[in-house]
Amino acid sequence: MIRIERTVTISSLALAMALLAAPAAQAQSADMTFFVTSNGPGKGADLGGLEGADAQCQKLAQAAGAGTKTWRAYLSTQAADGKPAVNAKDRIGKGPWQNAKGTVIAKDVAELHGATNNLTKQTALSEKGEVINGAGDQPNRHDILTGSQPDGTAFAGPDDRTCKNWTSSTQGAAMVGHFDRRGLRDDEPSKSWNSSHPSRGPDGGCSQADLKTTGGDGLLYCFAAN
Repeated sequence: MIRIERTVTISSLALAMALLAAPAAQAQSADMTFFVTSNGPGKGADLGGLEGADAQCQKLAQAAGAGTKTWRAYLSTQAADGKPAVNAKDRIGKGPWQNAKGTVIAKDVAELHGATNNLTKQTALSEKGEVINGAGDQPNRHDILTGSQPDGTAFAGPDDRTCKNWTSSTQGAAMVGHFDRRGLRDDEPSKSWNSSHPSRGPDGGCSQADLKTTGGDGLLYCFAAN
């Protein structure tokens, strides 16, 4: 009988501590204004365009308790079919942005695209507040879809860098960045969070399998624009 009562007491204490921790975690997530998606839509770089990518950010933020904000995917599109290009840096608001743990990534757009931003493997957390696999982990998921140049602007010219403006899961290429700032070489592209290298692969460059072969998983950067 004594053993049973002790077990019940310990279990009750653990439950009480969990209940106390839950509101604190939810409150922290509610203040989140930046995250890396824990998963993509699953169709490679076919995100359903910018609208579909934004919806993915909004859905994951909602599940994490931060759905009252307006979320935007950090993605550029290229000029096509009579429509002008869209710059990723113009879609994400003014900042500042902080992760699910309250750590500030950047205070504004200029700092985000400068040398002093605080975006690393330890700070580029998912909407759940979790560290995502990077270089050296299995599987490596550090390639983040951006379609952007280092300054956050769209690419000009005929070369596809957005998998047909985020509508292709076969032919094309998407520029990706490394959230962990690590690559195969010790150079600036390898360390770039938003413009490291284009995707490639046997399916044409834009499939889920292709994204995985170069160290990605169709993940996105999401920013609260308001």
